[in-house]
Amino acid sequence: MGEDAPRARVDHVGIAVEDVESAEPLLTALGCRRLVDDVVEDRFRWVYYELGGGSRIELIEPVAEESFLTDYLDRNGPGLHHVTIEVTDIDTMTATLEAAGFEIVDRAAYDEWIEAFVSPRNPTGTLFQLMEYTARYGENGEHTAADLVVGDRRLSTE
Repeated sequence: MGEDAPRARVDHVGIAVEDVESAEPLLTALGCRRLVDDVVEDRFRWVYYELGGGSRIELIEPVAEESFLTDYLDRNGPGLHHVTIEVTDIDTMTATLEAAGFEIVDRAAYDEWIEAFVSPRNPTGTLFQLMEYTARYGENGEHTAADLVVGDRRLSTE
């Protein structure tokens, strides 16, 4: 990408698991520290871990009997589900990707972030979640400004 492209970094990798309790001992042995444990709309549970002060891993476990995650686990078994890329400008990034021929399959806006997904029907076979954090990120106290770094852009939780 050219110099005008939005800045980006890997925020975290998401790993689909049958249940967090079975997978967590490995992350603990690797030195991970649990940061967040939450359930989204009774569909799935996500547990967020920090590794080494900057890297993060997310375990996602199905809660609903049938969901995108149960379908994924039925087809693929446990393993890498997505790679989340933090971007400074999601609109420009999605336009750049679409202009290059890559499909954006979903987009949503929340109080703390805006996200879009790049179809895994690409040469890497990987689902990429693009995420632009908003100024409201961290207001709930679960995160700090240190959680967000894209070049010289740091959002504060003040």
